[in-house]
Amino acid sequence: MTSTTDHEADDAAPERDTTTLRAAPTRSRRFLTYLAWAGPGIIAANAGNDAGGIVTYASAGAQYEYRTLFFMVLVTVALICVQEMAARLGAYTGKGLAALIREEFTLRVATFALLCLVLANVGLVVSEFAGIGAALELLGVSRYVSIPLSALAIWALVLFGSYRYAERIFLVLSLVFFAYPLAAVLGHPHWGTALGSTLLPHLIASKAFILLGVALIGTTITPYMQLYVAAAVADKGIGPEEYRYERIDSVGGAIFGDVISMFIIVATGAAIGHLGQPLSSAKEAAQALKPVAGHFAEQLFAIGLLGASALAGAVVPLSTAYALSEAIGVERSVSRRFTEAPLFLSLFTAQVVVGAGVALAPGNLINLLIRTQVLNGIITPVILVFILILANRRSLLGAAANGPVFRIVATTSVIGVSTLSAIVVVQSVLPWFGIPT
Repeated sequence: MTSTTDHEADDAAPERDTTTLRAAPTRSRRFLTYLAWAGPGIIAANAGNDAGGIVTYASAGAQYEYRTLFFMVLVTVALICVQEMAARLGAYTGKGLAALIREEFTLRVATFALLCLVLANVGLVVSEFAGIGAALELLGVSRYVSIPLSALAIWALVLFGSYRYAERIFLVLSLVFFAYPLAAVLGHPHWGTALGSTLLPHLIASKAFILLGVALIGTTITPYMQLYVAAAVADKGIGPEEYRYERIDSVGGAIFGDVISMFIIVATGAAIGHLGQPLSSAKEAAQALKPVAGHFAEQLFAIGLLGASALAGAVVPLSTAYALSEAIGVERSVSRRFTEAPLFLSLFTAQVVVGAGVALAPGNLINLLIRTQVLNGIITPVILVFILILANRRSLLGAAANGPVFRIVATTSVIGVSTLSAIVVVQSVLPWFGIPT
């Protein structure tokens, strides 16, 4: 009996070794596999560095120099948690956030969540096209020409191009953000002060600082980013088996996007932070790029602003279209024809038309962009609470639900974001009753 068992073991051993060798991927294969699945996390995070994001980060550097860097570290931790949860929900359920909210909550609660999303996103779409107009005005092109043409180009790319092709275009556009780290280095900032402000809090107890803090939250942890990630992961067919690669994409994208954001703050703080005043024009924001481009700083800033706005100009209306289509339960995919997904593509089209139309009205771009980010900062906690509850549910995710440590970190992040947003709401409401703030 022993001899037979040993003989069988000897025969089985080579087979197990061969299987192990076949299953063990090389580093190059792992990297290629990651590249094949990469996209949603990186796109969403870099779309957060849109026109409103660039202006808000630049305004933080211009007004408070490096003081907001520690705050950005905390926001980055929160963003990593939120993006990872959104991607995990998409991978393990095969559904977007809107569909999950519709299925897991009551109709009234789901309707409230979607109304918050639509309110925030429509304002963002307007700001993206306003950013495109402002960027091309720096290059001498009238916004009355640039905005309609850019709207048509974005619409055609999504409707007539494949999803993967559009995704590659978005990734290429995000490369313009590499100008900011270079500008920060060449701008010779006070690195000791910047490092100290990154590692230790240097907060200011003022209404303006808190308002800007909420704007930074709104432009960094924007609701459409989470909705886009979950829906895009589901749309690409990324499941539990491939999720480890998508997790790298989501977490890495969040870190990369926020590192670029911090470099924008450092570069602007080094260039005009000594003035201690918020931005009043796009030309002021362009001064941060002078160490890189010299007299061509405005042109380089315009290219960056154009790329950022175009990236988000497609992602934001797509996230809204995904959310509403999922909530209703109809076909949603950029890979479908208009006849196959009429509501989804009509919603995308309507947002592009409205956003471009409103952006053509005269107004101060800087004030518009920052106010939009504050609005997002107030609405963001609503979406984050839904994501946290869903990711905590073992009935939905099983073993993939949030573990004890992750749950504590994520809950703390959501509470922190919600607290700041509540402070801004209170500060805004109290004057209505004659109470000074």
